[in-house]
Parts: sequence; C-alpha cells; structure tokens
Amino acid sequence: MRTDPIHDAWTVTALPATVPAGAPPAARAAVVRPMPAQVPGSFHTDLLAAGIIPDPYLDANESTLRWMFGIDWQYRRPLLLRPAVLGERIDLVFDGLDTVATIALGGAELGRTANMHRSYRFDVTSLADGIERDLVVDLASATNYANKQRDRLGNRPSPYGTPFQFIRKMACSFGWDWGPDLRTAGIWKGVRVERWHTARIAQVRPLVTVDLDGEHATVAPGRVEAHIELERAGTAETPLLVVVEVGRHHRSTAIVGPGETAVTVVVDVPDAPVWWPAGYGDQPLTDLTVTVSADEQRLDRWERRIGFRNVSVDTSEDEFGSAFTVVVNGRPIFVKGVNWIPDDHFLTRITRDRLAVRLDQAAAAHVNLVRIWGGGIYESEDFYSLCDERGLLVWQDFLLACAAYPEEEPLRAEIEAEARENIVRLMPHPSLAIWCGGNENLWGYEDWSWKVFLWQPGGIPKSWGEHYARELFPRLVRELDPTRPYTDNSPCSPDRVHPNDPDRGTHHQWEVWNRVDYTVYRSEVPRFCSEFGFQGPPNWRTLDDWVHPSDSALTKSDPVFLVHQKAEDGNGKLDRGTRPHLGVPDDFTDWHWAAQLNQARAVAYGIEHYRSWWPRTAGSIVWQLNDCWPVTSWSAIDSEQRLKPLWFALRDAHAPQLLTVVDRAGVLSVAVVNDTDEPLEGALVLSRQKFDGAVLADASLPVAVGARAVQVLALPGEVAAADDERRETLIGTLGELSFVHLFVEPVDADLDPAPLDAQAVRIDGGYRVDVTARSLAIAIHLHADRIAPDATVDRGLVNLPAGSTASFVVTTALPQATVDLTAPPILRTANDLTALSG
Repeated sequence: MRTDPIHDAWTVTALPATVPAGAPPAARAAVVRPMPAQVPGSFHTDLLAAGIIPDPYLDANESTLRWMFGIDWQYRRPLLLRPAVLGERIDLVFDGLDTVATIALGGAELGRTANMHRSYRFDVTSLADGIERDLVVDLASATNYANKQRDRLGNRPSPYGTPFQFIRKMACSFGWDWGPDLRTAGIWKGVRVERWHTARIAQVRPLVTVDLDGEHATVAPGRVEAHIELERAGTAETPLLVVVEVGRHHRSTAIVGPGETAVTVVVDVPDAPVWWPAGYGDQPLTDLTVTVSADEQRLDRWERRIGFRNVSVDTSEDEFGSAFTVVVNGRPIFVKGVNWIPDDHFLTRITRDRLAVRLDQAAAAHVNLVRIWGGGIYESEDFYSLCDERGLLVWQDFLLACAAYPEEEPLRAEIEAEARENIVRLMPHPSLAIWCGGNENLWGYEDWSWKVFLWQPGGIPKSWGEHYARELFPRLVRELDPTRPYTDNSPCSPDRVHPNDPDRGTHHQWEVWNRVDYTVYRSEVPRFCSEFGFQGPPNWRTLDDWVHPSDSALTKSDPVFLVHQKAEDGNGKLDRGTRPHLGVPDDFTDWHWAAQLNQARAVAYGIEHYRSWWPRTAGSIVWQLNDCWPVTSWSAIDSEQRLKPLWFALRDAHAPQLLTVVDRAGVLSVAVVNDTDEPLEGALVLSRQKFDGAVLADASLPVAVGARAVQVLALPGEVAAADDERRETLIGTLGELSFVHLFVEPVDADLDPAPLDAQAVRIDGGYRVDVTARSLAIAIHLHADRIAPDATVDRGLVNLPAGSTASFVVTTALPQATVDLTAPPILRTANDLTALSG
C-alpha cells in the first residue's frame, strides 16, 4: 500500500450568498476571496492567520464573531491522480470532516457527510487518469443544519438552548458553561490518497487478556485474539496469508481463502509482561503487528502497542447499596480521577507535545484515571498512547451529553456508525478501561423536567436517547469489545433506580457549587463520585494576557471578565461559596486569590472525604483537569498550561498516603489513608497548640494500616476539643505525613494576617523563597506567574505551624526579579485574607 497525505495547497472561501449583510464590511470582503488554508485546520484558524478576524479568545471577541454561524465554506485544491495499474484500487480518505460536507472531485460528487466523529473513504479509481482536477469540500453551516433537524424532528431539552444534539458534532462547539460558542468548520483531521491492490486491512479488533487474579505479578500468561477484517480489490479469489506477531517471539498465521474477508487469529503469550495502572506497577507495552500477503508479496501492515491486563467493574450488592469499584488484574483500585475536556477549542492546535505536558501534569498530581467527557471528542491516538505510557486509565464516554437526543434517522445510524468505528479504533489501548453511554442524559430525563417537554400531541412520547444508553451502546461493546466493562451513563445506578442515587453506582455531586456549601460533601458517602467540583479564576498572568478591562482596571463585574465567566450566576456562586470560609474581599486582586484558594480547599475537602471511606467509596473524578480557552472554570490547569492552586491541592489530596481530619458520628477523628502496597505503621503524634506555637495538650496514637487500606482513629478528648476555637490549632504528624486542623474556618479564626518572615535567594534557574512562620500560617502560596510568564513554582498551599520553615523554588529565565517575591501579591496566605473581606 502507498499512502500520500494531501495537506498542502488548500484554499478556503466563504460562499458569498451565505455571508450575512451584518458582517463587518472588511471581513465580508475578505472571506469571499480564496485564502490559504491549513489542513488539518478550521476556518477560524485560517482567518486568524490571515488577520481577517481578531483572536476569539481575547477580551470580548468571542461574542462579536457570531455573524459567521450561518456561513457555508468551501475548501479547494488541485489533485492529479495517475492512472491505476491493473488490479489497483485508489481511495481518497478523510479522517475527519467538521461537519456537514459535500466532497467532489472534478465536479463529480463523491459523497456527503454529517458527522465529525467518523472517517470516510471514497473509491476514486475511475477518476485517476493523470488529469489535474479540483478536489472540493463544501462545508455547510452546522447551525443551519442542526436547526433544520430540530425543526423536522421537534425540539428536545438541552441546557443552553443551542441545537447541539441534532448534529454529530462536538457538543461544546456550541458553547458550554466553561467554553466559547464558536461553531467551527473545517477539515479537522488528515486527508490522504491510498493506492493498494488485491487486499487491505480494513480493521483489527485485538482482544487482549492476561491470566491474573489479584496477584501483584509482573509476568503472567497472556492471550491476543485478533479479529481481522479485510477489503479486497478485484482479485477476490486470491488466497491471503495473515500473520499476527506479538513482540519478537510470538506469532500465529492463518490463510484467508478465496472470497473470504474475515479471520480470527489467536496468539498465546506464556510470559506476557503485565500492564498496571499508575501507582500499582509498571506499564510495559508490547508491539502487535498484523500483515497480509499474497504470493509472497506484502500487501498491508497494521501495528499498535498493546498492554496485557484485565479490567472490570464490581457492581455487587452489599449492605450499603451497589458498589462501583474498578478492578484491574483482579485488584480493586481506588480511582483518583479527573474529567477531561478538549484541551483547545480549536482542536487542530492540540499537539502531542501539548497533550504530553497535560497528562504529565495529571500524573504528577497522583491521578490514575482520566474521564473523557461526552460533550467533547474521541481523542487522538496520541492521547491514548500517552495514557498507555503513563498508566492513566481512561474512562471513555460515548459522545452524548446533558441533552435529550433524538433516536430518529439520520442521527440514529450516525451514532451507531461512529460508535462502531471508535470502539474498534481505541480498543488496542490498555489504558482504555471503561465505556460509558454518555453524560447526565439519564439523570436529565429523571430530574430536569424533560418529561414535560417530551410528549407529542396525541400522547406519543418523543425519543430522548434512552435507546443509545441502555440498548445500542451496551450491545456494541458486547459485540466488539467484550473485554471491557460498560456503564449506561454518568451518573448511573443499576436496576433503573434513580440514576444519581449516591448509594448505588456512580454519582454526580452538583448541589455543592450550585446551591449548598462545600461542607455538604461530607453529608453523603457515595459509592463512586464521577463528577464534582468548584470554580476558580485562571492564574493572574493568563487573565492579564487575555482579559483586558473595559474601563481602567479589571473587576469581577467587568463586561469583558464576564465574557470569560460562562456559568449561570458564576460570580454569585463563587462569592456565596467563599464567604463562610475566607470572606469576600473587595479588591479584585484579593478576590482573585480568595476565589482560587476556596476552589482548592473545596475540592480537597471532597477528595479527602471520599478517600477516607474506602472501600465503601471506590473513587472520585474531579471536574475538571483542563481548560480550552482563558476562562473562570472548574479546572486545575488553565488554558495557558499554568497550574492553579487547585492543582497543588489535588497533588496533596491524591498523595499515596494521607492524614485527614474527619467526623465519624460526631467524634473528631483522623483517617490514615494508605494507597500503597506496603503497610503503614508508626505513631500519630498530636499537639493542640495556640497559633504562636504554645502547646496546650498532646497525645500519641498507634497506627497500623494495611496495604491499600484506611484506618480511622478517634482523637483523645484533650486534643479533639479546643478551649478557644478561634485561637487554637491541632497539629498531627506520622513520619513525614502531617496535617494542620483549624477548629473554625479561617475567616473566623484570629490568624495573624502577616505570619511569615521570608527572603528570596537567586539560584541557578530561578529563585528560592525561604519562609519561617512566626505564627500559624495557612495555605502559603507563591504566585509565580506574576513574576514572569515562564515562571513556575514547585509547591503550593503549604500550612506551617509556628516555628516551622519551608522553601519554594521558582523556575524562570528572568535574570532579575522586578517585584518583591516575599510579599503580596506574590506570596500569599489564607491569613492575609481574614482582614480583607467585604
């Protein structure tokens, strides 16, 4: 087979009749002329490169570009195909088109598409005659297409009133409560010409298993069952030789007889290297190759890297309800997860290097699972390969989110086709652990008043997507990828009880953030919390670069700032959530710090609670890891790849071993969490102190926690209760583990607003900031991005009892700091907020 990419020489043009009269005159004149197009790409990135539109991420520009929603675009380039030799087939392959496309070559229509989540292949052999022709891809307005489908099928409920569920396009392309509404179009994946003869490999479905049940082994008997489908060209009677090789030493062959196009080849690997998730072992990967030959001539080759492991979900009934415990190689796993959205709204700007940075950041926060949310995309091969290498399990939603989805044609067939293709595409990856039927669809039907709107005249209910979650997707997973578990939705409970029942299956906790204080996290003990989170603004440098005030100084009520705050009453919820804990400062710089800190404290509070209840609670998945543009959101990492304070809280709360203060039936206790394979033993040393370090009472408790276990220790009365709650703290240490516990919220504590002595020292590669606490200091954080755009810091949100010291290492190329690294707004604490609330 010969493959020739065709990514150069493209132009893009707006079809004049579809450009609205209200478009800016200069832009209107420019977009109707051919301009260079990048493929893969989108019309936004092309217009941005040509200087025709302003950057949609900057200031309020997003809201000024809606005039483009109804435009049809045309991509064009010349293509010369030399004639086929005898028995040769020539295909034109599009890996991804966004979204409503008509493809023509030399005026001959090849096909029409309406799904960005699929690839397309067209036989162009008859058009290969050595004459140059124009290859044209017309992309109709996704908005107009979706609106027509909505008019034809009848409206269905959705969270934002946009018609995203009527078209097979990334749902958040139409905006979300953390993302811009830009509605892209383009050739968003690769295009190529493939020339082949006799036969090609159409697909390979490798079912990879290992004979291991709970042992911590590095090698075990493995098995690869490769289901191979072939496509023939002309010479269907030719017998074919298929060879499957696993690594260098294991192979099996099969003959595909005349007229046959499918074969299953099994390779046993008695000494297979076992793949484990992060924190449980190594991630060895093994080459799997499939070749097809005829008459001793190789025709095609397919190759991937696989990992030998088994995965399941324990959903058994117990005294608490129904479990939801991920099991890998027979070992139950506490999931320390993060939810993932597309890392840039303009998908073609997401590179392998960018993904590697983001997933390294996840792994460094002790994350072991990434959930790909159903309103985005099936990610690139790079994404899953990087997860394979890092031991990051992947929970993969099918792409339905938060809306009632029609089950009529053409959507029904499109959803099945995309699901089939992506199940087969992704299943070689050992990181892929769970298939899920979508996000909040079942919950939405049950609780969000959908039922009122889903009845047609005459009492006939409208379809809303239940078929996909409960019938189509589970059937396809059983058929194509039976080695992996499937869950109907997130959240979801078994036996069709309420889908968000915390005692059964998976649970989303959004009362916190939307309506109640984050301390309510501890009012329930869910079996598995697959979404929860709290908002915070991006880092200061990101705001400073992308969000400029409409007046003299940025405020949280500035219209430009609010363009980058998509949540309903987002700032109101931030303030109501922050006030009881840190207060709400009037100054924007202080408010920004308080909102970021409260986000971090809220999410850590939830994680530590969930971890303290293992194995009853078997995991949590924080909403969300990343951002797709500069925005106030639930993310731990902002769109400029900067770590928010939340990231440091995630790293601490997800640490392999953890001490956390909990309440058990009204008794103040400490949960000792040991998520390692070695027992944790020692003495928990406790000290009740004044903020100045004066010891009021102390105690010691023996600790003996088994591997992957939790021990909860009731605290002795002399340290569990304060004489003066506003002026005392409880300090606990166990070896290198420690905690600092306030008896009241920081806003109510009599904390010294300036508790630190600090100095900055120039070192190779940056600076070291040394701090000593004269009085108890809570959440010491150094905002490195304020020093320089490239500046990063190695730690954050550090609690220091009086008399203790800590150092922060700032990495930057800045030769000389022009700001004071030892004072606000660079060096901050929770203490300094207590006198600032308004």
